[in-house]
Amino acid sequence: MKKTFKINIEGKNRDRVLEATKHEIRQYMKRERNKALPEGVDFWDFDCRFGRSQDSAEAVHVANITALIDAAARDGAEAFYLELLAKPGVRSARTPVEQADSNHE
Repeated sequence: MKKTFKINIEGKNRDRVLEATKHEIRQYMKRERNKALPEGVDFWDFDCRFGRSQDSAEAVHVANITALIDAAARDGAEAFYLELLAKPGVRSARTPVEQADSNHE
């Protein structure tokens, strides 16, 4: 998905447009994750870029998308660009140090 989402649409409530946009993004991610996995792949991962425009978009983590959308709306942005591209992901084995750290949290 490579798309510029408009936040301010005349005749529509800004908050409802934001929620509809977030819903559309979640539904896209759900559809991509439900696709059949290729051989040797553990999960679907996403390459994500976010910015006010396509030219200013920077790589971000998928978990931060909602916070970035909220921040853009709070700052008064008229629109934002989001690029979400599904890619195969393979889980790597955790080292004993990582496992010990996660048990203490």
